[in-house]
Amino acid sequence: MVNQREIRLHSQWQEVIGEEFNKDYMQSLREFLIQRKQQGAVIYPPVQEWFSALNSTPFDDVRVVILGQDPYHGAGQAHGLCFSVRPDVKVPPSLANIYKEIKSDLSIDPPNHGCLSSWAQQGVLLLNATLTVEDANAGAHQGKGWEQFTDHIIKTINDRRQGVVFMLWGSYAQKKSAMIDASRHLVLKSVHPSPLSAYRGFFGCGHFSAANTYLQQQGLGQINWQLPDRDSALKALQEY
Repeated sequence: MVNQREIRLHSQWQEVIGEEFNKDYMQSLREFLIQRKQQGAVIYPPVQEWFSALNSTPFDDVRVVILGQDPYHGAGQAHGLCFSVRPDVKVPPSLANIYKEIKSDLSIDPPNHGCLSSWAQQGVLLLNATLTVEDANAGAHQGKGWEQFTDHIIKTINDRRQGVVFMLWGSYAQKKSAMIDASRHLVLKSVHPSPLSAYRGFFGCGHFSAANTYLQQQGLGQINWQLPDRDSALKALQEY
């Protein structure tokens, strides 16, 4: 988008949402990102990782959608998957709470890193509503067009797929339920896993076991929420 040659998009996603790139709002978003880069803004994640969520989880493979809001805005954290950080980066507080809930729900011990690529490769679409942010400036790219793009992704999954689990954590994500047909998909809602809210209902929500039960009922197979160790995650990321 800043440099079109640096952008790559999985062919399945190109087929179902590729026309969005030609729309006026995406042209405006492209111009905004180019301008911010020219003005010296440090944008996260790197341009080649803006669409990592889509490239890691092809359209036909999507079984679970977890929605985030913004990428992490610290150096080296964001790599295109919501809630995820690179294997050598400290686990952020919200993700630590996600691990606590998985431990409580499924008796799976937390890994020694915060990279969720293994989930993405199993069909968990880890989608932020806004795909870019600026250094130390949370929300810097909200309202510039990304939300329209990611809303289109959610609507496309809703319309063209059946039996997908949507995990909507926090009020921002829960608003997206208006685009999802709960008679055709499973919609799981909770407060956000942030330390500010996790104790008000995220802990004990049981979303991970509920997702697997539903997927099994749909004949789609369960997600293995157990993540590999840090060395294995780092190796897999390097090979990807």
